[in-house]
Amino acid sequence: MSVPLLDLRAQHATIRDSVVAAMMKVVDDQAFILGEPVERLERAVAELSQTTHAIGCANGTDAILLAMRALDIGHGDEVVTTPFTFFATAGAIHNVGAKPVFTDIDAESFNIDPAALGAAIKPATKAVIAVDLFGQMAAIERVVEAAAGLPVIEDAAQSIGARRRVGGKWVMAGAAATIGTFSFFPSKNLGGYGDGGMMVTQDDTLATRLKRLRVHGGMKTYFHEEVGYNSRLDALQAAVLGAKLERLESWSAARRRNAAYYDAAFAGIDGLQTPCIDAANESIYNQYTLRVARRDELQAHLKSIGIGSSVYYPLSLHLQPCFGYLGYREGAFPESERASREVISLPIYPELTETQLDEVVEGVRGFYGR
Repeated sequence: MSVPLLDLRAQHATIRDSVVAAMMKVVDDQAFILGEPVERLERAVAELSQTTHAIGCANGTDAILLAMRALDIGHGDEVVTTPFTFFATAGAIHNVGAKPVFTDIDAESFNIDPAALGAAIKPATKAVIAVDLFGQMAAIERVVEAAAGLPVIEDAAQSIGARRRVGGKWVMAGAAATIGTFSFFPSKNLGGYGDGGMMVTQDDTLATRLKRLRVHGGMKTYFHEEVGYNSRLDALQAAVLGAKLERLESWSAARRRNAAYYDAAFAGIDGLQTPCIDAANESIYNQYTLRVARRDELQAHLKSIGIGSSVYYPLSLHLQPCFGYLGYREGAFPESERASREVISLPIYPELTETQLDEVVEGVRGFYGR
């Protein structure tokens, strides 16, 4: 039996009627840009994230870029972030004219190491971007403390609905940062039928600026206070996401059950480490990512028996050719580089059957002779 890394068709089969009805409402209304479906989704995401404001935009990359623009980050500035993440995080820093400055990750969570932040912060530093990788929040309270008053952007593209216990209370992804950013790329736990993104904040002034920046820098048609962007979340995507949002909690719970199944099945295998979830965190498992010996051989084996997998990410950002101008060399961030050699992600989507889970387990255990 083949098991894909992700099966969106299986998800669609369970929600087709509600999603199609929501989309057809937009089609019948013939109002496709922003409007009530977007506003309704923004209110729902703000409530989920325990924030005062949520502002939709075209995609998760733009969400990061717009966040930096709202914080007046640009040429001559530096932004500190992790080298072990999707390219968009550092790409957006470059594209606002600032310089990405990398600092290493925590070996267990794969998230930015707050203890390493201090050495990376310089007079030119204007913000820190902490990424919640694979569905687990970064230690946001420690990042904020280490940032010492600098704005913190939480790249929560992979963690909508995740939470972390801070000071005895649950804090939702995006809530404790200056600005939190989400992606609705189809593979995300809450994914659209195309691109989409959102920014959340507790700050009224920043929210107004973000709303203005997403529509060419003007709140009144044909009048522009600044040069902004064409980065609007369209009503069709908002309708899809709104129909799916009510199931997000149950989908994330199913991912946690699947992760627990794998954890038990893979216990005790030499050369394999299951995900380490911080005791303070409740992960949404956007990915189930192992550290393994002979990673490339394992992936080839899984492919040969029809089991999907992926490597997130095979080359740390500081070693990407496009960032050669930053001057980093191999060995600069050993934990990030080690993760790039060892990680592999397995199917974790909510619709997996026990038979499919067993196929994955048998494939991995068989490779290691168990």
